[in-house]
Amino acid sequence: MSTGIFHIPVMAEAAVAFLLATPSGPIVDATLGGGGHTSALLAGSASERRVIAVDQDQEALAEAQASLTEQGTADRCTFIHGNFRDLPTLLPAEVREHGVSGILADLGVSSHQLDAEERGFGLKHASAPLDMRMDASSSSPTAADYIAETPVNELTRALRNYGEVQGPGRIARAMKEAVDADRLETTRDLAELVEQLSPVRGKRKTHPATTVFQALRIAVNGELDALDALLEGASRVLKPGGRLAIMSYHSLEDRRVKHTFRLGQDGPPRPGHLPPPSDWEPTWSVLTPRPVSASEYEIANNPRARSARLRVAERTGGNLVGGSA
Repeated sequence: MSTGIFHIPVMAEAAVAFLLATPSGPIVDATLGGGGHTSALLAGSASERRVIAVDQDQEALAEAQASLTEQGTADRCTFIHGNFRDLPTLLPAEVREHGVSGILADLGVSSHQLDAEERGFGLKHASAPLDMRMDASSSSPTAADYIAETPVNELTRALRNYGEVQGPGRIARAMKEAVDADRLETTRDLAELVEQLSPVRGKRKTHPATTVFQALRIAVNGELDALDALLEGASRVLKPGGRLAIMSYHSLEDRRVKHTFRLGQDGPPRPGHLPPPSDWEPTWSVLTPRPVSASEYEIANNPRARSARLRVAERTGGNLVGGSA
């Protein structure tokens, strides 16, 4: 097994600054990936600060643990295999009882996952199978299974809603026909099919299948449902004064985070002159009215940071909501 960070962590300095300005207690890295953010959190904090490192990708979890062991910091980590959608139940009972001081979620696909041919996440490896599962050890359907088993109308809706794909119905029908004819087995098959159906309008900046791959990945992994579950679960495990920091890479994710934070701070929508309902209490205090973006210097050294948006909110209230339940 090789050691080393899978990718340069995005906006690590900003995320660490927000998360270490919290009460004492553990911080959850809910998307451990290559371990870059966890490594930065450990390096920037005192020896008593622990990190609970969570990832649904067992290979990433093992690689990051090996890397942090090599750095001599793994003894300050608790490693957990699981999806952050289940965070309240994934955490050890003692941690649930006392709460955590911070949660970080980097919603981007790791460079390791994109580079691993057998994972089928992108266009880089032409002969890769259409898998796209974040947890390759699970028995959940692959992207190929999803295309084969999903009705055309639902597949069309996924392409439109998750990838803003142009002509989603035409592409969905073509994918179904290709599956039935055993002509859709690899990433190349899918990329070529989409390219044939996508007329060229000027010079292309990205391959026309890029948004199709995004839509399928989101659907296969239930990413938006998982994010909704994280946003709800985080408020149950963060102690008052704890912070939730989320990095998103497209508007579907960022809008959900922005809406949840604003709703938790300002209350339900209502005419501007009316106060919130009498039984409502704020959950969040927004620390980033506008999302934090990477600097031009960071983008030059780490291009994947270009589309990243960091939003942070602080847990309000006087008591831990989730308790030991």
